[in-house]
Amino acid sequence: MNTMAEARLQNQQRSSQDGRETSLWSSGFGMKLEAVTPFLGKYRPFVGRCCQTCTPKSWESLFHRSIMDLGFCNVILVKEDNTRFRGWLVRRLCYFLWSLEQHIPPCQDASQKIMESTGVQNVISGRVPGGAGEGPVPSHVKKEVQRILGHIQAPPSPFLLRLFSWALLRFLNCLFLNVQLYRGQMKMVHKAAQAGSPLVFLSTHKSVLDGILLPFVLLSQGVGVLRVAWDPRTCSPILRALLKKLGGLFLPPEANLSLDSPEGVLARAVVHATVEQLLASRQPLLIFLEEPPGVRGPRLSALGLSWLGLVVQAVQAGIVPDALLVPVAVTYDLVPEAPHDACHALAPLGLWTGLLAVLRSLRRWGCSRRVCVRVHLAQPFSLQEYTINARSCWGSRQTLEQLLQPIVLGHCTVVPDTEKEQEWTPVTGPLLALRQEDQLLVRRLSWHVLNASVVSSAVMSTAIMATLLLFKHQKLLGEFSWLTEETLLRGFDVGFSGQLRCLLRHTLSLLRPHVALLRIQQGDLLVVPRPGPGLTSLARLSAELLPTFLSEAVGACAVRGLLAGRVPPEGPWELQGIELLSQKELYCQILLLLHLLPQDLLLLQPCQSSYCYCQEVLDRLIQCGLLVAEETPGSQPACDTGRQRLSAKLLWKLSGDFTDSDSDDFEEAEGRYFRLSQQSRCPDFFLFLCRLLSPVLKAFAQAAAFLHRGQLPDTESGYTEQLFQFLQATAQEEGLFECADPNLAISAIWTFRDLGVLQQMPGPTGPMLHLSQAFASRESQEKLGQFIRQFICS
Repeated sequence: MNTMAEARLQNQQRSSQDGRETSLWSSGFGMKLEAVTPFLGKYRPFVGRCCQTCTPKSWESLFHRSIMDLGFCNVILVKEDNTRFRGWLVRRLCYFLWSLEQHIPPCQDASQKIMESTGVQNVISGRVPGGAGEGPVPSHVKKEVQRILGHIQAPPSPFLLRLFSWALLRFLNCLFLNVQLYRGQMKMVHKAAQAGSPLVFLSTHKSVLDGILLPFVLLSQGVGVLRVAWDPRTCSPILRALLKKLGGLFLPPEANLSLDSPEGVLARAVVHATVEQLLASRQPLLIFLEEPPGVRGPRLSALGLSWLGLVVQAVQAGIVPDALLVPVAVTYDLVPEAPHDACHALAPLGLWTGLLAVLRSLRRWGCSRRVCVRVHLAQPFSLQEYTINARSCWGSRQTLEQLLQPIVLGHCTVVPDTEKEQEWTPVTGPLLALRQEDQLLVRRLSWHVLNASVVSSAVMSTAIMATLLLFKHQKLLGEFSWLTEETLLRGFDVGFSGQLRCLLRHTLSLLRPHVALLRIQQGDLLVVPRPGPGLTSLARLSAELLPTFLSEAVGACAVRGLLAGRVPPEGPWELQGIELLSQKELYCQILLLLHLLPQDLLLLQPCQSSYCYCQEVLDRLIQCGLLVAEETPGSQPACDTGRQRLSAKLLWKLSGDFTDSDSDDFEEAEGRYFRLSQQSRCPDFFLFLCRLLSPVLKAFAQAAAFLHRGQLPDTESGYTEQLFQFLQATAQEEGLFECADPNLAISAIWTFRDLGVLQQMPGPTGPMLHLSQAFASRESQEKLGQFIRQFICS
């Protein structure tokens, strides 16, 4: 803690010096050129370690300190040295020669093995309920198996793979400045592959390019031909045929039929056999755990859950002894062509449409707006080990209505000691055939891996710049260095380095459509965000910084809620610092905010309880200097342990004696008090942390205010459109454009549905949303609005 405090003090002094040298942006050459380094001390932070609670053996065996000494490689930088040949002609044909030298293992047609698998044979012979014995004859079923298998996959073509690698290498060099990959992470994956278990890469989904970029990167690093699980809704039949020749996998539509449907039973059996054959042949598999970009809906992909469930089922059935899961993430300075329209995102992408999109991207981005890309591979871990250890961490859970509704309405003041159960992703496809316990295992494994992928992602310069511009920071040079160092202090990586002025020039050139550059006196440059869609785009970029400061942001908003009824929000900081905050009150307030915020935003590990996370939040607030311990008069100082007498509960006991627990000392923790620190930097930092969560909380508050204006009953999509139009109208009036996001509108409606504010009932045209009886009155709606607004810092 002392090291962090000293580093922050040095950083504050350096930032103040930068602020004296230039107020906003200086174009003079007399100022000091400060370099931004992506590390503190000798090494950069190594991110992406697996969970030590759920997978302790993997945490220890699949990591070595020596990999931290390795640097980065630019995957798309191919020169004469990357080939076996030399000469002036090789320098001009190095891309083509490099693609010819890539090792592509032979891929045999496994259709006969899939046909002879136990699951498919059971369906054909009618031994499975709903199988072929109750429907068509076996000869017809065999033809149907061949048709379903042709819809799922095709043998990869080495010629097309080499041709596509050559074309993609040229395209990526035109579109990106570099594609960086950490050699230490790649070495860790190679070491895991030597164990003999198949590799399953589980990735986030930031761009439509992820599906072709990740196979290219891993093929160039010797991993092999990656089998990518694509979404069939986003590809036309011609594009699906091409992607299958490149190693793509597609879930047949019959797999989503009901459990008693003969076609669904047969399709799921063929899909199971296909995944089992892929894992048995040790072919690497890529599954996207997030929905495609631009899709309005839950963050966790239902298709990704289905594919992951197939992998879990294959390991549990003993087809393969184990599988190694590798969390993956790709971060961009700016995501190329990220659609935010749901209709455009769900439209099938054709082959010619894709080629036109490529040409349009090259023309629109050009050489002046090329971005940097980072590919992150977190530490692999054993699926078998996770399956054994994770079940011991499961406890009782309650719905959001049971947890928060009595507190919101004032019927209760005690927060229940249980976890929140919130699942927005529907169970579809092969996941339906699993037991309830296995479905829960797949869901929590997905949240675990998604948390690891997000934590291992580097923070890009555009996210930092968007945050500074959105929160109206004026000293860009100094504040950029300060925020970069605060990110590194929290163990997160950054995806940039170099001279500070060059970094800011590059970042502002990428953000040029969203900002206005105004030259003022003495050569300074004023950077102003453009109102309207520009602020919404900056808010989306700044959301990438939220995982770095999430614990502190939750704690700051909880402190704001605790002080809301005591001190006016516009009161001076010194007045707020007088109030004593007990540890019990802080715990309760943090718990309330954790229950209110959606799981899609928090991404908490399922093995971590809410009370443990409350303690982590409190520790972070103390470490960053916002809270200081307050010793009450007559009490023993918290740091004075010398005068504490050894009682019976502190003596050694047998390992099986649980008659005494740490919870007996909770009364001692209730007596601990804190105050807000009075350091000069604390008010601004407190406001910065609160603003990180303000788009979500303000959208929820506006959704509460819209309850008496909306037209109910209505379908979910219709009410979402009503609320989104209201957010847009409010943004025009009050300037809250960061809240005018359709994803925030959907998140607010689903949270209110879980809270019991809205109820879903069957209707003649489908499910309809109704206002519940508990929140039918204006008084109840006002209580809901007050409960949400207490966490917002104006």
